[in-house]
Amino acid sequence: METIEADIVIIGGGPAGCTCALYASRADLKTIILDKNPAVGALAITHQIANYPGVSTEMSGDALLTLMRDQAVEFGADYRRAQVFGVDVQGDWKTVYTPEGTFKARALVLASGAMGRPASFKGEADFLGRGVSYCATCDGAFYKGREVAVIGSNKEAVEEAKVLTKFASKVHWITSSDPKSEDLDAQDLISQSNVQHWSRTRLLEIDGNESGVTGVKVKNSSSENHQLLSLEGVFVYMSGSKPITDFLGDQVALKDDGGVVVDDFMSTTIEGVWAIGDIRNTPFKQAVVAASDGCIAAMAIDRYLNSRKSIRVDWVHA
Repeated sequence: METIEADIVIIGGGPAGCTCALYASRADLKTIILDKNPAVGALAITHQIANYPGVSTEMSGDALLTLMRDQAVEFGADYRRAQVFGVDVQGDWKTVYTPEGTFKARALVLASGAMGRPASFKGEADFLGRGVSYCATCDGAFYKGREVAVIGSNKEAVEEAKVLTKFASKVHWITSSDPKSEDLDAQDLISQSNVQHWSRTRLLEIDGNESGVTGVKVKNSSSENHQLLSLEGVFVYMSGSKPITDFLGDQVALKDDGGVVVDDFMSTTIEGVWAIGDIRNTPFKQAVVAASDGCIAAMAIDRYLNSRKSIRVDWVHA
């Protein structure tokens, strides 16, 4: 099996990985990106970009990601489709194992992202990106003056529903049980004038057509019949995303929530290994945050590999 050596190997080709590759390649470091599938990441399935600085709102997440990838490649990054099944982070050279070959690098960057839960409601997968979303911060503004539903009773659901109250004409909050009286955030949400709480109610199906979501079917535990709610957006928060770290074994320290432990420079507890993007399980899972992580890690790696005391800036003053 072929063995390829590089200065940096980046596992993951999302906004974090591509930004890291861009800065690393520009610093004249031999950089390889290993990406299992460019079409399945959080940014890739985003149908419209609304809040990435300098990017037209007409652009899709997939198009933005393609631009990021192409820019990194133009600066010299080696982009490869490969599924990583194991790593060895001991020693000065880090080793990454894939069916396509073995990769060795002086610096390893973990940017494999997080895995969302599988779709569990009828219609959820069919309308993902066309009315079904997992991020109110990302997509809430698209539903200004429209009715939406929020599914789930966890803390994330409550916080995201509050975001939606700023935009939607009505937020249908659908929960399978009553929130506890001492849950002040939930009680505050229910008190909002444009929130209708559907307690002890299950989502049965998400309906729609070629244009996207048109409504949901729900069933209250006390009723024999289902009810149809006409709306245009469904935000699902049944469980949080899980950082993809299975290929690491127990070689790198993780937080209680499954995210990789890093310092201010994105360094993990293992020298020569960095972690960026959603694999850190950051509270704000935004493309611009992931890109920032990638920039920080690349600059830190440049300093680490070249023993630099300062970092070259990326702009020129006239």
